[in-house]
Amino acid sequence: MTRDVEDDEAAPGWDAIDAALGRLYPGVEPRHVGYVPPAAFSANLQGCSAYPAAGHWHYVTYGLSELYSPGAEDDPEWSGWGFELTLRVVRGSEAEAPGWPFTVLNQLANFINTQGVLVEDGHRMDLRQPVTGHPHTDGPDTALTVFAFTVDPELGTIDTPNGKVVFYQAVGVTAEEKSRMQQTSTREVLDQIAGSSPLLITDPARV
Repeated sequence: MTRDVEDDEAAPGWDAIDAALGRLYPGVEPRHVGYVPPAAFSANLQGCSAYPAAGHWHYVTYGLSELYSPGAEDDPEWSGWGFELTLRVVRGSEAEAPGWPFTVLNQLANFINTQGVLVEDGHRMDLRQPVTGHPHTDGPDTALTVFAFTVDPELGTIDTPNGKVVFYQAVGVTAEEKSRMQQTSTREVLDQIAGSSPLLITDPARV
């Protein structure tokens, strides 16, 4: 159990995400972080977890979907914004999941929450700076300056008591790849990247 709430506080949305991750990573304890100020007083996420996976770290957000009890006027078909974000980052010899993805995913969530931007399959966000947040985070410098979004190939969409949640994976791409996406499609270029990285792992060293 990763959520930091009172035992008697119902969080069916959070529990549904935990269950999906438990099926994918049975018995694995993730690195979980919370954010300050908390989501109740800001546009921050409620939290984010990182799981050690084969050759990479798998980050998953909590808080873009409705984690607790929805309001009477909320859409019963979709939970919150209807999605959470994921990010797969290449894994080296480090014993603990790097910190920069936690920061970057929370920055994306802040933008979504404050601007009301809905992420969908095939969307892109041009950050015009390294996707690692360098030099403002502990992330390395990188030629990847754009995030392209696609449905997470392993988590997909889940049904929760609060409605559906799609897991959209952010994939770091270069400005040149973004240009090719504009000429063809996001899907076509991501399929090309998937030829060498089927799970679309973001590798800051890729050029």
